[in-house]
Amino acid sequence: MHIVQVTNRKLVDEFHRVPDIIYKNDPNYIPPLRMMIENTFNPSKNKRFLNGDAIRWIIQKDGKYVGRIAAFYDEKYAGGYDQPTGCCGFFECIYDQEAANLLFDTAHEWLKKNGMEAMDGPVNFDENFFYWGLLTDGFQPQTFGMQYNPDYYLSLFKSYGFKTYYRQYSYSLDITNPDLPDRFWRIASWVAKKPGYSFEHFKFSEQDKYIRDFIEIHQKAWGNHGNYKPLDFRLVKALLKDARIILDEEFIWYAYHNGKPIAFFMQILDLNQIIQKLKTGKLNLWQALKMLYLIKRKTIKRCRVIVLGVVPGYQGKGIESGIFHHLKKVMLKKDWYNDMEMSWVGDFNPKMNALFKSFGADHKLTHRTMRYLFDRKKEFVRAPIID
Repeated sequence: MHIVQVTNRKLVDEFHRVPDIIYKNDPNYIPPLRMMIENTFNPSKNKRFLNGDAIRWIIQKDGKYVGRIAAFYDEKYAGGYDQPTGCCGFFECIYDQEAANLLFDTAHEWLKKNGMEAMDGPVNFDENFFYWGLLTDGFQPQTFGMQYNPDYYLSLFKSYGFKTYYRQYSYSLDITNPDLPDRFWRIASWVAKKPGYSFEHFKFSEQDKYIRDFIEIHQKAWGNHGNYKPLDFRLVKALLKDARIILDEEFIWYAYHNGKPIAFFMQILDLNQIIQKLKTGKLNLWQALKMLYLIKRKTIKRCRVIVLGVVPGYQGKGIESGIFHHLKKVMLKKDWYNDMEMSWVGDFNPKMNALFKSFGADHKLTHRTMRYLFDRKKEFVRAPIID
């Protein structure tokens, strides 16, 4: 058994073929878009290379590639903790602890050489709403960008020495369900009509304005959280351009008070419902055209909420309900959408978890972000609760 660094096109292909072995007989698995993963490792596409680095490997046993892993770090993430913390991700492995240990050891050693003292995983060298966390409950076809893995992965991580840094909860909600709590909709209607408050959805024709409003909300709502990363206008605009296929203007909402942006909501289309039909994450021209055709045919029935934020001073005032009041009208108009997945919320955020439950949402999935401390004598501390 030996491990090889991915350094050429042939090895990149092998890196992407590893999941074919792991998920050969798993009907729940939906391959991620190969282009998205490759963009993660492309310095011209991923700005985190400006302050960090990434590397990946595949492992061979009995003449077959049976596992893979990537390691990465960036200064902003690393500096947000008591010890410099790097990451590992895109982990796939057969049920073989020796193979898993070799993958983890290799990532560990590379991160240590680059000044790291801990390793989080499995996570992404990008925003945390894509491919973040180890699935431990809810083994079913995942929504676009959500991590899927066999149930034995938890054992591989724990046996190596990883511990749960935080749990990630995802919820399911049919916003048009007449059985949702009446009190919620009464509050929603009241807030939506309250003087001084206004609600509007995103428009690509005015995207610069909405990007600036989002950055302002993001800074105020998350700026005091540990490991906060300021957003760059050009990066957000580039992300919007790349993600346009999964965006609907009426699924992105803003709340304002006396003209000032105070809340932001965003959900994306579950492109996995189409990728599952295509049965591949490597798209050629014909498959890309078929994907566009299926979107227009209203094949996608589910959306995924990836961001909901309210600036301090307006939290607890029902602003989220006001957004849902307007969103419900959209969902009733576009009635082929029958499910919203709200993913994900960390267990370190009890207020947001309570809020989703108050909507009438059902807990659907649990992922875990795991952490491995290189100093095995150092006390392990879980993610702090957000006040």
